[in-house]
Amino acid sequence: MAPVRTAGAIATLISVAIVSYFLCKTTQQKSSGKKKLQGRRTGLVAAIGNTPLIRINTLSDATGCEALESGALAEGGVVTEGSAGSTAISLATVAPAYGCRCHVVIPDDAALEKAQILEALGATVERVRPVSITHRDHFVNIARRRALEASEITSTTRKESQIDANDSSQINGHSISEEKQNMQFSSECKGGFFADQFENLANFRSHYEGTGPEIWEQTGGNLDAFIAAAGTGGTVAGVSQYLKDKNSNIKCFLIDPPGSGLYNKVTRGVMYTREEAEGRRLKNPFDTITEGIGINRLTENFKMAKLDGAFRGTDMEAVEMSRYLLKNDGLFIGSSSAMNCVGAVRVAKALGPGHTIVTILCDSGMRHLSKFHNDKYLSEHGLTPSATGLEFLRLS
Repeated sequence: MAPVRTAGAIATLISVAIVSYFLCKTTQQKSSGKKKLQGRRTGLVAAIGNTPLIRINTLSDATGCEALESGALAEGGVVTEGSAGSTAISLATVAPAYGCRCHVVIPDDAALEKAQILEALGATVERVRPVSITHRDHFVNIARRRALEASEITSTTRKESQIDANDSSQINGHSISEEKQNMQFSSECKGGFFADQFENLANFRSHYEGTGPEIWEQTGGNLDAFIAAAGTGGTVAGVSQYLKDKNSNIKCFLIDPPGSGLYNKVTRGVMYTREEAEGRRLKNPFDTITEGIGINRLTENFKMAKLDGAFRGTDMEAVEMSRYLLKNDGLFIGSSSAMNCVGAVRVAKALGPGHTIVTILCDSGMRHLSKFHNDKYLSEHGLTPSATGLEFLRLS
């Protein structure tokens, strides 16, 4: 059997089938089962096949890329990122293709599997305690410092080579040996680059130039709405702006998890409630079990989004949705994907039957075994799923 293709737009079309099938075809569920299998394929089965061929450069004649276009990073350098996991996994996958390594700073409350995947991909993982983004030791801020440290190593190494072994052993007031002891990276490192997924608009552009066009092409432009949650905001911004540029009548929405301020910003124009603005909010409250989505600041990427509104989702809805899709559609998804599907159904209910709603299945359940798909963990937080259908979304 050919492997299942799970790239962004393919997952998007899977989610379209989920929403339109449930809302528009419920009367045909039992009577037409065999006919569907014999006719046009839908659901998960439709994603099988047409797997793209790729060229393995190291096993072919290609010599690879000598440096990145901007010149900020060359072969032998290190890409750093602060991430809850998903974007970092992408960077860890791609970095070796450019002859670079990846160093990831990740909050230590993120699912353990993400760190394990990163390490298996060859990345260095630095787990740190969760703190406010304003704190110097927030995982994003540490990742930024690590890139600077990597760049400084190149400069220090260059200075060392210019110093005669019998000359002074001092550089900037510190001994060479002392400098080496404080290094996070080896002296062979060829500089560092902070990917900055939250503020780097290359994030937005990749979805404007890639994901958005894929959705438009694979739906033939026949879609009515798009909805997704936001972490960095790059996906929802890039896709929404592209789709709006193609057809201004397409509605684009945000689905926001508990604890995030983006819902308030989209619907009311303010990020915080009065209580939060007065500083009554706890520094590290337990807001949501979803990972990688929801944020309490406006990123440069999210500012590019063109949204018609927003919906709130709950942890319980995300958990129930993930179990429903696994049982009924064979889709093993993570917390972000589950929340996106909650949002897709909300939009479909608001627009009514006969509309095509698109969302993104952006994370696999394999990255969430220790938390989101762990019965004990969910029980401890009062989130044990019990629904037999989609009654948890109150569709009737």
